[in-house]
Amino acid sequence: MFELTNNIGKIDSKFRYIILAAKRTRQLQAGARPALTIQSKKFTRIAQEEVTSGLVKYDIVEEATKPSKKRSPKEAKEGKVH
Repeated sequence: MFELTNNIGKIDSKFRYIILAAKRTRQLQAGARPALTIQSKKFTRIAQEEVTSGLVKYDIVEEATKPSKKRSPKEAKEGKVH
């Protein structure tokens, strides 16, 4: 059986690899041209090869943390949203 994340190139985590390949697969399905030529015609396999080869560029964006305001029991009961 083929191990999906056996060779993920320079990607720092299996989760990031899966997300990148999935997003690239959607781009290919929408009509984007493949960045490389391989035997497989399946978009998922092409996307995996592109990600592993470092052809898919990405940025890691840190989310700004917002201070969370706890709702009072009364607000929670009334269904108020901030």
